[in-house]
Amino acid sequence: MLNKRYFLIYSLLMTAVVVASNFLVQYPVSGMLAGINLADLLTFGAFTYPIAFLVTDLTNRQFGPQVARRVVLVGFIAGVLLSILLATPRIAVASGTAFLVGQLLDISVFNRLRQQSWWKAPLMGSLIGSVLDTIIFFSISFAPVFGFIGPNDDFAIATAPILGVMTAEAPRWISWAIADFGVKMLIGVIMLLPYGALMSVVRPMPTASRTI
Repeated sequence: MLNKRYFLIYSLLMTAVVVASNFLVQYPVSGMLAGINLADLLTFGAFTYPIAFLVTDLTNRQFGPQVARRVVLVGFIAGVLLSILLATPRIAVASGTAFLVGQLLDISVFNRLRQQSWWKAPLMGSLIGSVLDTIIFFSISFAPVFGFIGPNDDFAIATAPILGVMTAEAPRWISWAIADFGVKMLIGVIMLLPYGALMSVVRPMPTASRTI
């Protein structure tokens, strides 16, 4: 009963993160930084989405990879349903695929490193998962090669200075991906603080008790 209660809590947290991220992705970050117009590169969703890795890692620490995958599945279903309602089918496919693959990779990396220094498993899991998440989402969403899933976004594939300030040019979606990944890296490091603070509270359960 206690395990089911925790599973419900983690599932609700994951769903809340996915819902918040799908909502906040509609709102660009306003302001300038080193001559870069942040509104052209980032949305507030980029700051909330990485929290999903924290939820996954805490679940994995307490109950192991099997339960963590179930929590990820709940978030995946919520994300796909929301994306279908709020975005195009192409974005829905990109979002769901990126989330599922990125989170499952995080679980795998975390599990391999969980016996090492306390910070290595959550940090490396979220960072490596974020790499694949970013590549999959922005490639499927905007790369012309995936045009068979849905229409290409002419503005996204048009060339522009990288990050809006460099002399080298690339399709705009490349700059969006770089900026998004940079934020994920930053938030991934920051998430070590709550993870470390919760380690004494969220203790690994005995192997026999992890199945829910």
